[in-house]
Amino acid sequence: MTTNPPQRSVATAQRLNDAMARLRARLRAESGQHATGLTLTQLGVLASVVREGPVTAARLATLERVSAQSIAQSLAVLKAAGLVRGEPDAQDGRKKLMSADPSATELVGKLLAGRASFLARAIDQLVTPDEREDVERAIELLERLADVDLNADGI
Repeated sequence: MTTNPPQRSVATAQRLNDAMARLRARLRAESGQHATGLTLTQLGVLASVVREGPVTAARLATLERVSAQSIAQSLAVLKAAGLVRGEPDAQDGRKKLMSADPSATELVGKLLAGRASFLARAIDQLVTPDEREDVERAIELLERLADVDLNADGI
């Protein structure tokens, strides 16, 4: 049985969502992501291919938590841009394994470095030495929130 969370939790959740959305938008701008001409979804898929590849479209859909149709659309754009290629799976010829072109690996690396550089500079400028431990705890909490399975027993 699902119960409604207390109003304070709802307000906190909304503030967290708003702050994360603003930070994501800032990271996209600071990294030069807009200049790529790719959508956020396409860049997410590309990053997964770079990180996981060679990888099947089904695995990408699971990783990105999107439909197979959405992955197919993103992969079509990425293939047309020359950023990924598909090759038959040696173990199961019915499947295709997606691999990243070296230019894709370079692009993803630049975007991630741009984000990390902005965050590092912002932390150095804004966060006092006494607050650094708070930032570490906040990161741990965000990681736990990202990994929580609300359908698991006991939660």
